Amino acid sequence: MTTASTRTDARSALTDLLLTPGLDLDEAADRHFAPDYRQRTDGEWADRTEFLAHIAHLRTVVAGGSVDVHDELISGDRYADRMTITKTDGSTVRIEVYLFAEFAPDGRFRRIEETTLMLEGADADRNLGSAR
Repeated sequence: MTTASTRTDARSALTDLLLTPGLDLDEAADRHFAPDYRQRTDGEWADRTEFLAHIAHLRTVVAGGSVDVHDELISGDRYADRMTITKTDGSTVRIEVYLFAEFAPDGRFRRIEETTLMLEGADADRNLGSAR
């Protein structure tokens, strides 16, 4: 049985994936995402391999930033949050994310479905949530 102390969360996952220089991508993913992980962002599904390709791309365009969780709810194996992701590396992009997720029994994310809303940034950054 997973306990609250062994579960991941969106802030920890995104910090490891995008904001921790030197942390290997596969190691970061293994900390937070089950082997059968899949994600839907703004209507587009990606399996774990496609998701990691997306994160690898983001690592080339995000030099720094922050993750601010405004609301978070955990109930059984379900997780939801509303957060703002700010990319700051010469330009500023702020995206609000509405996220619903399912935990695997070991506390890692098995599935995430999210919708993103651009708050600030260039038109070229509109697809940052699913760019590969």
